[in-house]
Amino acid sequence: MEEKQIEAHPLEPFLPEGARMLMLGSFPPPRIRWSMDFYYPNLQNDMWRIFGIVFFNDAGHFVDPPEAGGRNAKPAFNKDRIAAFLAGKGIALGDTARTVIRHKGNASDKFLEIVETVDLGLMLERLPDCRYIVTTGDKATSALAALTGAPEPPVGGHSEFRYGDRSLRHYRMPSSSRAYPLPIAKKAEVYSAMMREAGLI
Repeated sequence: MEEKQIEAHPLEPFLPEGARMLMLGSFPPPRIRWSMDFYYPNLQNDMWRIFGIVFFNDAGHFVDPPEAGGRNAKPAFNKDRIAAFLAGKGIALGDTARTVIRHKGNASDKFLEIVETVDLGLMLERLPDCRYIVTTGDKATSALAALTGAPEPPVGGHSEFRYGDRSLRHYRMPSSSRAYPLPIAKKAEVYSAMMREAGLI
């Protein structure tokens, strides 16, 4: 029987100074599916379209169209625009897994086995102003709950917990994957409500 290879996370956490919110997914898709070197890079994932709707009423705000006759023959997410926006809003990004075994050639939580989780304490040390942690799927939510010992909130809801000497709120958002059965407009409504509660809108 073939032994599955352990895969290390290819990205450093995005931790802008003064960030008040930390968003955690599970793990990136295989690199062949990336449109940029950043979090949520797959064009079939709607995270940055959701952000475009929530903050700019425009699903395409963070999407660059194909260049006519240029190198980008397909649409692509604009990493610089996304990173600058997140830094300005005080939103950090990371994933709950540091190493995984990918049992299928995709990023589906169903076939993703977390071998090593993120060092949450170290990440929070680098984010002294963080008061909100957002998980963006079932596996990320259960992994965070295992790290904190706090109960898992319902989708669209939150729970309060303490980590060290800090009071934190854990929001559980619907997955931005198109496999999650909720229209993007409805997902955007849930994300918008959460951002408003956190004072980011």
